[in-house]
Amino acid sequence: MDIQKFKAGTLKKQYGYSSFSPSLINHSWLVNDAKINNLLSNADRKLGELNAFSMLIPDVDFFIKMHITKEATKSSRIEGTQTSMEEALQSEAYINPEKIDDWHEVHNYIKAMNFAIAQLDKLPVSNRLLKQTHKKLLQGVRGRHKLPGDFRTSQNWIGGASLKDAAFIPPHHDEVPDLMSDLEKFINNDDLHVPPLIRIALAHYQFETIHPFLDGNGRLGRLLITLYLVSNKIISKPALYLSDFFERNRRLYYENLTGVRTKNNVAKWLSFFLVGVVETAQNSIETFNAIIKLRQVVEEKKIITLGKRVPLALALIRYLYSKPIVDANEVAIALEVNISTAHRLIQDFENLKILVEQTGYKRNRVFVFEAYIKLFK
Repeated sequence: MDIQKFKAGTLKKQYGYSSFSPSLINHSWLVNDAKINNLLSNADRKLGELNAFSMLIPDVDFFIKMHITKEATKSSRIEGTQTSMEEALQSEAYINPEKIDDWHEVHNYIKAMNFAIAQLDKLPVSNRLLKQTHKKLLQGVRGRHKLPGDFRTSQNWIGGASLKDAAFIPPHHDEVPDLMSDLEKFINNDDLHVPPLIRIALAHYQFETIHPFLDGNGRLGRLLITLYLVSNKIISKPALYLSDFFERNRRLYYENLTGVRTKNNVAKWLSFFLVGVVETAQNSIETFNAIIKLRQVVEEKKIITLGKRVPLALALIRYLYSKPIVDANEVAIALEVNISTAHRLIQDFENLKILVEQTGYKRNRVFVFEAYIKLFK
C-alpha cells in the first residue's frame, strides 16, 4: 500500500461515545516520498556511526546504563513524573518522600527495560514479551491495580476527565486481541520488504493508537522502539532512545500521532520519527566522543598520579560510570573494602576534582561525578 493512500481507521459508535478503530497494518507498504527516503538514508547512516562507537568503546555497558537511566527519566516525564536524572541516580534513602512514587516509577522503567533487553535472547519482540515487560513496569507502583501484564478488558481514553470529553478514545477492548495480533505479525513478518526504521515507526504509531493496556502504554510504546532495533540488530547495543527527542518536542509528537488518525497523514509522522532518529543518534555519538575525552583526562592524567592506589581508583571510576552519585558505604560495598579505605579513596577523588560533595553535611555525605553526568544532559 502506498502511504499516500493509507486510511488510518474509522470511528465506531459505542454507547455514549465513539472509539477509534485503526486499520490493520500487516501488509506491504510503499514509501514513494523523496523527503522520507532521504531522511531514511541519513538515519541509517547515523545508526551505522553510532554502532561503530558502541562496538569500539571499552566498558561500553557502563555507559549504556546511563543512557537507560536518561531514557527512563525522559519517558516517564512525558507521562507526568517529575524525577530528574540526578534524582534517578540517587539511592532511595536520599529521595524526598514527596517524590518517592515518581522515583519508583522511573526505576521500574529501568528494571523493565533491562528485563526486556535480556529476554531478547529467548523471545522475539512479541505480545508475550510486551506483556511480561508491562508487568515489570507496573509492579508495586501507581498502576499496579490496572491489570499489569494483561491487555485491557475495559475502555480507556487519553486526555479529559471522562469518555465524554476525552481527547482520544482508542479502540474498544474487544478489538485489542486481534489488533495486537496483527501488530505482532507486522513486526516479525519477514515477507514484507519494509525498511526497519519505517516498520518500527509504523509499529510505534499503531501501538499507541491501540493503547492495549490500562496504564503504561506511552512508556512501553517507546521502549518497543529500542527493543525492535536491538532485536533486529539495527543497533548492536541499546544506545538509541527517542524519549528525549519526544519530550523536547512533545507537542509535535502528539500532533503527528493525531495527524495520522484524523488526516491519514502517515508521511508527516514518518518524517518526524526519522528526524528524531537522526538527531538522537547524533547526540549519542557526541556523548560517546565526550566520554572518550573525559576518560582520557580522568584515567590517564588524574588517577595515574595516585601511585599504589591506582588499581583501586580505577575500580572506583568504573563503578562511577554506571553509578555517578554515591556515598562512602556504597563505595565500600562495591569495591569490597572497609569504610575507612572508601573514605580515603573518595577524598583522593575530591582532591583530583573528580567527585564533588553534594550535601554540605559532615555526615551522610553524597558525592557526585558532575562532569560525567553533564554529558548526558
